[in-house]
Amino acid sequence: MDCSHIQFCADTSGIDLNQLVDLFDVSAFWALGRRPADLQVAIANSCPVITVWDGFASGDTHPCHARERHDRVGAPGRDRLIGFARATSDGVYRATIWDVVMHPEYQGAGLGRLLVETVLSHPKMSRVERVYLMTTHQQQFYERIGFQRNSTTTMILYNQAIEIPKTPATTAVSQ
Repeated sequence: MDCSHIQFCADTSGIDLNQLVDLFDVSAFWALGRRPADLQVAIANSCPVITVWDGFASGDTHPCHARERHDRVGAPGRDRLIGFARATSDGVYRATIWDVVMHPEYQGAGLGRLLVETVLSHPKMSRVERVYLMTTHQQQFYERIGFQRNSTTTMILYNQAIEIPKTPATTAVSQ
């Protein structure tokens, strides 16, 4: 696959949320039904957010600054979102990588690995002591990048409304 027209971008201002929903729908069973408004909140609270685009023709404006382009025959065109990953981090001790997706048509070309490596090399991630991620079926992919299986530290809380009793401490926090 010729990847010379593939671009990685850390600028979130040009993310087309509808394309992102479509990418999740074709690439990630675990992300079916995500809504653009919710994705916008998740993106706003993540750093880095890395997107991968196809359709960047040499001489065009860099895709981080403009998603609109013209194709080779001059008709209006649009870059295609083909990959996405985001992370959250305290910048020193812990970070988690979330929502790593690569469009199925682009899998197997090394772009997914490069996407994860781009996230890991970001200044907010590169010094972090431990980087976590959760995956259902892609353990071997992440092991090739350097991740190790860990069955002892991951726990989950399915967040539900919890009635917190009124105490002087909780009253002070809520004010």
